[in-house]
Amino acid sequence: MHPKVEATWKMIEQATAGMSAEDMARHPEGKWCAAEVVEHLLITYTATNAGLRKVLAKGTPLARRPTLKDLALQFAVLGVTYFPTGRKAPAATVPKGLDPAKVVPAVSQALPDMDAAITACETKFGKVRIADHPVLGPLTAEQWRTFHFVHARHHMKQVERLKAMASPSRARAGA
Repeated sequence: MHPKVEATWKMIEQATAGMSAEDMARHPEGKWCAAEVVEHLLITYTATNAGLRKVLAKGTPLARRPTLKDLALQFAVLGVTYFPTGRKAPAATVPKGLDPAKVVPAVSQALPDMDAAITACETKFGKVRIADHPVLGPLTAEQWRTFHFVHARHHMKQVERLKAMASPSRARAGA
């Protein structure tokens, strides 16, 4: 796996380590639980994989030209690595209720699959923009990896807070 994708996995693995299925399912009123946060990430990984597999099947990048807005958003999220808070997840990425015990193992399988698609696009097309992200616009392979790292980092902060709420003594002990 590419080092950035590997770092994304390690971050998820570390944030969820020691959480039981019950811990993963616990949440404050009106907020996602840790399992739903991780499932949201899982959906983005499988969607990226599917989109890039379409690019590979077509045999050509499917990215449009970036707009100034795209470039500004890419600079903020991918350059400065600032991920805005409070934004609603796109409807297609809202969790559907995957079993909390199965979500982290599913991510451990989805990330290598996504990484393989990114790497295949990078090998075939080079450093060009290969496909459009629904918010950030057209991205290169390396920008896709960076997006998923920054996105996971943003959400793992949420998981860490949920973990601390589930078991304050375990969170302080680093378990």
